[in-house]
Amino acid sequence: MSSHVKLWRDRVGTADYDTQFKEVRLQLAEQLRIFDGQVEQKTQMLQDLFDYLRRRGEIEGEYARSLDKLCDRFSSRTRKKEPSHQSVVNCWQVLLSQTRQESKDHSFLSDSYSNTLPQQLSHCADHAQRLAKRSREICTQLQDGLLKVTTELQTTLKTYYQYYTEFLSAEGKLKEAVRLEEKQKQSASKKMERQIEKRQSKVQEIQLKCTKARNDYLLNLAAANACMNKYYLHDLSTLVDCCDLGYHHSISKVFHLYLASRQWAQQNLSTGMQQLDTTVSELNQNQDRDTLMQANISAFCLPLRFQYQPYEGDQVVEVSAKCEMLGELVTRFQQLKSRLSSVTMEVEESGKLLQSAQSSMLESIVEDTFGSAPDFPSSPSSPEGDVSVSKTYLLKRRASLPDTESLYFMKVRDHLCNSSLISKLEAKHDLLKVAIQKAESVDSNHSRTRSKRSVRHKKSYPGNQISQKLFNGDLLSYIQASGQLIPAVVESCIRFINLNGLHHEGLFRVPGSQMVVNQLKDAFMKGDDPLADEGSDMDSVAGVLKLYFRSLMKPLFPEESYEQLMECGQIDDETKKITQLKNIISSYPASLIIVMRYLFAFLYHVSQYSDENMMQPYNLAVCFGPSLVRGPNNGDAAELQRINSLVKSIIIQHESIFPSQNELPGPVYEKCMTMEEEDCEAVAEEGDGESEQSQIKEAKDELQGVALFDYTGRSSAELSFKHGDRFILHSKASSDWWRGELNGTKGLIPTKYISVPSMDGGQDQKGKETLKSSCGRQQTEEEQKADQSARLRVTSDKAGVVPSNVTSGKVSLQIPTGQYAQAGNSPGALRKTLACVIRLFAFYLDFNITDIIIDRIMTKSVNL
Repeated sequence: MSSHVKLWRDRVGTADYDTQFKEVRLQLAEQLRIFDGQVEQKTQMLQDLFDYLRRRGEIEGEYARSLDKLCDRFSSRTRKKEPSHQSVVNCWQVLLSQTRQESKDHSFLSDSYSNTLPQQLSHCADHAQRLAKRSREICTQLQDGLLKVTTELQTTLKTYYQYYTEFLSAEGKLKEAVRLEEKQKQSASKKMERQIEKRQSKVQEIQLKCTKARNDYLLNLAAANACMNKYYLHDLSTLVDCCDLGYHHSISKVFHLYLASRQWAQQNLSTGMQQLDTTVSELNQNQDRDTLMQANISAFCLPLRFQYQPYEGDQVVEVSAKCEMLGELVTRFQQLKSRLSSVTMEVEESGKLLQSAQSSMLESIVEDTFGSAPDFPSSPSSPEGDVSVSKTYLLKRRASLPDTESLYFMKVRDHLCNSSLISKLEAKHDLLKVAIQKAESVDSNHSRTRSKRSVRHKKSYPGNQISQKLFNGDLLSYIQASGQLIPAVVESCIRFINLNGLHHEGLFRVPGSQMVVNQLKDAFMKGDDPLADEGSDMDSVAGVLKLYFRSLMKPLFPEESYEQLMECGQIDDETKKITQLKNIISSYPASLIIVMRYLFAFLYHVSQYSDENMMQPYNLAVCFGPSLVRGPNNGDAAELQRINSLVKSIIIQHESIFPSQNELPGPVYEKCMTMEEEDCEAVAEEGDGESEQSQIKEAKDELQGVALFDYTGRSSAELSFKHGDRFILHSKASSDWWRGELNGTKGLIPTKYISVPSMDGGQDQKGKETLKSSCGRQQTEEEQKADQSARLRVTSDKAGVVPSNVTSGKVSLQIPTGQYAQAGNSPGALRKTLACVIRLFAFYLDFNITDIIIDRIMTKSVNL
């Protein structure tokens, strides 16, 4: 009975969002309808002016009676419309009132009203319709972005509810086991104790998943609210401005020309013309925009803010930065900070370019519409004037108008999209900042504590005992020979990226070290799991995953279905395309479908963090498409573009294309990963070795470090130090940062700027032996230290070499002032210095240099 109650409450929470999402969608549709109505209103207005001037030219020779009839005709048409307080409508009404006073016939006015002004109004109508169409396209794109954000919010909410349900179930089982243990205390069953430990481990694991899912939900919640605020408070106003660009100015020019013609033709109406001139001068695009939005407040008002809806019994209402999550959140915070800074600079530059493009666009519209305006004669005896504007110049300006329009709307789209991105990034940045500050204010003992169950043990796979090759082999044959539904290299790389690299900028796009990639590949070939440690380079791990699929003898998508896949890629209807792809993929062997389902779910998860890692679905398709889908003409650029477009569609629609776990049993990708279950069981079975593990842990927590270079901290969380200073290292925050203290001050220490004697000298021989067995090489202690000090990366987040000044297009770098090696003329010291110099020059030249090239250069230099 209780399960039905929980299900009903879940549905209530989801229904609240569904109702709110439905109201937002209705509101967005209403906005498009109002935009279309505005276009029709402007078109009708211009058509009215067009008809008015033509008819006025025909009846210009008649007396006041004919003019009164004309005014009555248009006044009655105006009364049928809804009353409007816009400045353009006011001008039109004043014009009608002044028309009743006109009674004289002028031949020049007849020619002007019949030919020149209607032609200009026709150009103005064309511009207004074209600009409205472009503005509507951008509005539709922004609305799609809002709907995407709400969809991500709903998805993260469901994921969070799912994991919290599992957590409650596991917690109930744990309580039941504890109750049974209390009943059986006299028997003192060791089996019961192990069962309780296993269930406790399961509860902690699910709780960690739930925390991750809740964090993603809270971040997406903040991003959704920020996007809503940005769209309704800023973007809508900008879109209305884009739609009305040049319209008011064109109407103003038409009325000014009309005034000029009337002033030399009829002096007796000067009082009425001054009144009309005053009304025309009050034309205000911003005021009309505000009037339009105020008149349709139900469509343009900001919707209610999305409220946090926790699962029943969950008391956490903010982003959690527990000790297990702090390192990941700190890394993500630094990446968000860097990304936010770069996007902010882009928006500032795009804002300046947008203003310039807007001015150029306005000038082009004015010259195209009013470039051939006639000069009125000084007396009625000379009605014909000379045209002062060159026709050749006008033709050139009109020919360049489409390019100017495209540039302007491209700048508008980029400015709006980037500013929306800033809103999302700022919302996540602020939440993470508060969470990290609260976590750092807690007692440092909590940050030092590391659960033994979070330690991941290396797994060994029977790589040498399998008859089929892992790399450069056949995937189906390997799965059948090994019994692994997901190959070990795929599972291990994806798990590593899920835990450490979803927010890594340039994931899969930036190449890793070829030497490290080869070492990891050799380790997987031997059956080891080299990614059990957290010290692997993220770009190299991503490179191994790409290398695996690229090196398969047969691509993941069978070559026999290549033509069918390409035909599917040409289908414009998205529903038909998905149906056809599903039919084709369902004909593949089940083992291939399971691997595809696992891979594409992971790629879609990576694309959900594109705001931070800059890897949209198309970018991922460019990285993986040519490896997964191969045809006879893969070298053709057009063919590659079609393949990438197809893979992009599969990434986005993977849930609709691939069968669910109920339809096809097998491993599925989990968004919120932790360590594997086998690792938890291995820790639970240690038992007698607990004291020995604690001693090792304490030894690791009290590592000593020595500064190799001078470093100045870029924030309050980073420590500043000099060459030769000594640290106490507590734990690793990430692969690039240590947590430690210097002279009693605690903070983050960059890994590349220090040396850890206990790890380099021999106390961590286990990690070194594993690396030696995986890569098949042996290095001396001196070469390892040289390699560690030589791998300086000059990036905004990872390295300690940061740009200090940017002036006149030149970059001034803060280079470490310490020595790269100890004094001496040994080959090892010389190799250190040369490696550092080579890498720095490669960075200045923007050249991607590999470790193999560096080794060859250093070998020749040392010999000389």
